[in-house]
Formats: sequence, structure tokens, C-alpha cells
Amino acid sequence: MIGKTDRSSHRSQETVISRPTLAQLRAFRALAEHLHFREAAAALKMSQPALSGAVAALEDALGARLVERTTRRVLLTPAGERAARRAETILAEVDRLAEEVRAVRGPLVGPLRVGVIPTVAPYLLPVVLPRLAAGFPDLELSVHEEQTEQITAELVAGRLDVVLLALPVAAPGVTALPLYDEDFVLAAPEAAGLAPVLPRASLAGLDVILLNEGHCLRDQALDVCREAGARAAAATYATSLATLVQLVSGGLGVTLVPETALAVETRRARGLALHRFEAPAPSRRIGLGFRAASPRAAGFGVLAGALREAVAAAGVGVRPVA
Repeated sequence: MIGKTDRSSHRSQETVISRPTLAQLRAFRALAEHLHFREAAAALKMSQPALSGAVAALEDALGARLVERTTRRVLLTPAGERAARRAETILAEVDRLAEEVRAVRGPLVGPLRVGVIPTVAPYLLPVVLPRLAAGFPDLELSVHEEQTEQITAELVAGRLDVVLLALPVAAPGVTALPLYDEDFVLAAPEAAGLAPVLPRASLAGLDVILLNEGHCLRDQALDVCREAGARAAAATYATSLATLVQLVSGGLGVTLVPETALAVETRRARGLALHRFEAPAPSRRIGLGFRAASPRAAGFGVLAGALREAVAAAGVGVRPVA
């Protein structure tokens, strides 16, 4: 009798299936996206050994090799490619479940993952975050600063809930709510002797320096230059607005600065003059983007309203729009 029971127990243990965990799937999804252990670990804010262990555990659970590890890069096996697609679907459904539950609890409750472009984050967030914390104490914000293409892709993939960026949004399936309009101001060396207020056409005779490719502000500035019949200086680019302003301060050309960035970026620049444009001044519109199918859409409308109120109360020289 004892021997029979032991054999039955042994057979039942053999049929137990090891199932992947969500943590393992998230680790593998990050690796499949970055194809680099260090970069994937950094994206998840975990150690590289922990990520490697999670991926190895997933391979053990599935009984298949998912990645080829080399000294320089990571490649997905055919099984890994299929697993990556399935993991994306599973994790998206899990995120949607969490969204639906939070939507029932209230409009702005629980975790909210926000993506912000670099030409908005350092100027808008100090204005709006304290107001959001006071108005929505149960909201748990996490902020990710990246260029437009990256945060839009993260939003569509379900890894971000909302994004703050310049409109329009090109990605399909994304709803955008306008927040505010802000004018561009021309920053130039004092020695240039330009008038305080300029027509757009005056750009045609100036060397305009821009941000590197990938920044939406670069594209917006190029549009303004094209409208004015001007050409951007080809030799000088920068990775941030702060660097652009310092280059102008050093006499390397002129640049366009959004209204909200003026106070922060020009306070330490010497020999700099600011020039506004004749109406209608070139401007950009900043908005809140989210997935059109999100069950939290009503809450994001509340969030947009709170952001408009915050920028209006701050008096940062922008025009809130409904």
C-alpha cells in the first residue's frame, strides 16, 4: 500500500507544470526589446544578474532556449521570437486589467506612468507636480523623460499610461488633449543688436542653431525657419536647450526657446538678449496623449483639466487651451 501511494505521488509531481511568472515575462520582454542585458536591466531598474536569472528561469519553465548569448549581443531564437510576441500580449492584458480596476476605484488613483519630452519636463513638472500631489493624494506618479518617438512607442506598447508632448501626435490609436500654447522667443547675442520685437522674416539673415535629430523642438524650429525663408546653421547642434542657450551666449548663432524654458535656461547666460516676434508669433502646442482604448480615459480628462489649471495659476506665460 505504501509503495503504491509513493508511486502515485511521484507521478503527480512529474505532471506539475512550471508556469512563467509576470516578473520573468517582463524581464524577457525588456531583453527582447533591447537585445542587451545591461540596457534591459537598466530599463527595468534591476541588476543585470537578476535580469539574467529571470530570463534563465523563464527558459527553464518553458523548456526552451529563448536567446543566444554572445560576448557582444543577444539574439532571439525562433522560440524566443514567438515567446516575445506572446509575452507582449500577455503583459498588455495584465496592464489593461490593472487599468480597469483603477478606473473603478476613481479617476486618478494608484500608479500612473507618465512620459515627458525633454523640452517640457524640467520646466512644466516643477509647476504641476506639487498641485497634483495636493489635489490627488492617492495618485502614484512615476515619470520617464525621453524624446517623442520613444515615449510614444512606450505609450502604444502599454508601458506608459500618458505622455506630455508637442502636438500633433502621429501615432495611430492615441488620443491627445491640448493643454497650452506657448510662443517661441529668439535668443541672440547682445552684440547682434537686434530690435526687441522682430518679424519672422528677420530669421532669414541669421544663423539658427538647433537641437540634435530626434528632438521634436528641432523639427518645430526647422518649420519656423522654412516659413521665414531661413536656413539652419549646419555645423552646430546640441543635445539640450541648456547647451543651445550657452552656445548662443558664446556668440555661435541664435536659437528659438519655448516660453516656459526662458526663466530656467537664460538666468545664467551672459551677454544674451531675448527678442519676441511680431504677432502671430511662432508657437507650439503641448498636450496630453493616451491610448484611445484606455479604460482610464475619463480620468485622463480630469488630469488634463488639472494640468491646465496648474499652468494658468503658475503664470509662466502660456495660453491654456480646452
